[in-house]
Amino acid sequence: MPVRHRLLAILVAACWGVNFLAIHASLEQFPPFLCSAMRWTLLAVPTILFVPRPKVPVRYLMGYGIGFGILQFTFLYWGMSAGMPTGLASLVLQCSAPFTVILGAVLLHEPTNRRKALGVAVAVAGLAIVGSARAGGATWWPFVLTVLGGLGWALGNLASRLAAPPNPLHLTMWMSVVPPLPMLALSLIVEGPQRDLTALRTAASAPWALAGLAYTCLIGTVLGSGLWTWLMARHPASTVAPYSMLVPVVGLSTAWVVLDERPSVVELVGAVVVVAGVLFASTTRLRRSRASRSMPAALGSPSQGPA
Repeated sequence: MPVRHRLLAILVAACWGVNFLAIHASLEQFPPFLCSAMRWTLLAVPTILFVPRPKVPVRYLMGYGIGFGILQFTFLYWGMSAGMPTGLASLVLQCSAPFTVILGAVLLHEPTNRRKALGVAVAVAGLAIVGSARAGGATWWPFVLTVLGGLGWALGNLASRLAAPPNPLHLTMWMSVVPPLPMLALSLIVEGPQRDLTALRTAASAPWALAGLAYTCLIGTVLGSGLWTWLMARHPASTVAPYSMLVPVVGLSTAWVVLDERPSVVELVGAVVVVAGVLFASTTRLRRSRASRSMPAALGSPSQGPA
């Protein structure tokens, strides 16, 4: 991958890591379910007006929207609102990676190997270490909610994979059409219309919350997902995917600097184990692809770029 593309991958990881700060800022003003409904509504309206609908089966579009849009962000926003530290949330949400591997093997009968299975086991062990640090008192519940958010992300990954869209960015944008109404209904039932109206009426006095909401929509989703989709279309997934493990590094660092969140030693150890496990599992094809690309050069054949 050229240096310029590597820098773009790092930029995306940085945007997504800072996105957790933006979510924290928006949750300071808006209740979690209303905040999620607003996030997707701001994306859904221009998507319906200007983005062509992806040519994929409706069931996979709905599945992607339910898993990635509704389940992931319902539990993530709920968990962060309930007390999950911002930086730690950026790490725990990476449990979507081992969940995706496990569910892919169980539900889609995708082949796996020892390296991938060992990497998943290491990542799960890292999450267990982080969870053990939060087992006391009321801190376990936000942790569980965030893990469930990672499970929702994994289910969305499977639906996206089954959809096999010709233009992945169009699928990503149209996925935003699914969550707004269910999330708004959930907010009215659980949080109540009075609380929602109060948050909306006083939003003008909370510029950081509005800025966080705008960042989540424009930078986190449109720019971040757009660049990521562009990179994934030009390079093997195994080459691009490991850069996503920079997200918790940025998330933990920025939360430490801006919010003065200081993870415990046990949580930091668990973070290192999670990152190591996911990277170990995701570099299998990368090494093989490098080896396969080196063979034609050694035989004197013209080299070919990545598919």
